[in-house]
This record gives sequence, structure tokens and C-alpha cells, in this order.
Amino acid sequence: MEVKTLLGDYLEAHVYVIKKGGECLIIDSGAKLDKVKVAVGTDKVVGILLTHGHFDHSCYCNDYAKEFNAKVYANENIKTTMTDPVAIYSEDYSTIDDFSHFEFIKGDGKIKIGGFDISCYYCPGHSVCCECYVIDNIMFSGDVLFENGIGRTDLKNSDKKQMFESLCKLENVKFDKVYSGHGGTSDYAFQMKNIGVFKRFLSREFKQ
Repeated sequence: MEVKTLLGDYLEAHVYVIKKGGECLIIDSGAKLDKVKVAVGTDKVVGILLTHGHFDHSCYCNDYAKEFNAKVYANENIKTTMTDPVAIYSEDYSTIDDFSHFEFIKGDGKIKIGGFDISCYYCPGHSVCCECYVIDNIMFSGDVLFENGIGRTDLKNSDKKQMFESLCKLENVKFDKVYSGHGGTSDYAFQMKNIGVFKRFLSREFKQ
């Protein structure tokens, strides 16, 4: 499996193009379509996965869906974020309300898109609609886990206790490597330390 990393147009959010056997998955949609088309090349896009609904990760999702004739897969709570001019965190308070291309994921589970077997983990805390995905032992964590941190919990629809519970869940997930929504990559051993540090920090916060 090949993972191509593209830099998005807002807040340096990442878009990932995952290639295997002539098929592609796209994770998040913050990079302009032309850049994504170059990365896709002649492969067939079988789906677009959104890690959450903040604008820097979701803004071009319907453009991708129309161009590649592919479904957008996202947590069922993403509507709450994308239709709210505050919660979506777009620069001009614009929202997204066309969900005709969407297939909604309910919590944790396994899905198959084309030749890709995907494990989905519902991980609210940074937002109410965060999903982490594990594909071939690689985790795509969006803004839940970063190379040296976790997602902010001071935004609309963020929640420190939910983030703590999500970190507890991810502590029990097996993976080799993490591709985050911003910044660099990290491995399992590093993230176990990272998660431990922030669990202790968050538990102090929400117990106050």
C-alpha cells in the first residue's frame, strides 16, 4: 500500500491518497481538486473518508465526490459540525449542507470499500464527529492524535472527557504507524507514550 501526503489549503491540513492494486482511497478533502487528481493519476478512486467535519479537512469533499464518482464516508454526527457556521471553523463562516454523496458511519465498526478493509473508531473529543481509520495497520487519526500531541478540546463541540475516553479506546488498538491530520507521522510505541501523557493531563482537567 502506498500513501501519498498532500498539503491542504487551510491550516496545513493533510490529505492522504492511499493506493493499492489500481484503486485509491482519499482521506480528508482540504486540498484543491487539481492537486489531488495528479496524486490519483490513472487509479480508480473508490471512496473518500473524512476524519471530521472541520473546514480545513472537509471543504472540497463534494468536489472530490463529483469528480471521481465516489461516495464520501464520515461519522453520522458530521452534519452537526458541517452545517454550523461556528462549529465548522471556516474563515468566512460558510457551511456545507449537501450530503447527497455521503454514506454515514455509526460509531465503531469495519467497512470494505473496493479492495480496502477499514476499521473505524469513533473518537469524539476534538469534535463530535471524529473517526479514526486503520487500514493495513496504518492509522489515519485526523486531529485526534498528532506526532507530539492531541487535538484541541477548547472548540465548539469539543469535550475533554470525551477526548480522554477516546484516548483510552485508541490505547487498545493495534497499529504500526499514525498519519495525522497535521504535522508529521509517528509510530505505535511513541503514541502509547503520547496517549499516556495526555490522559493524565486531561483527567486532571475534567475532574476540576
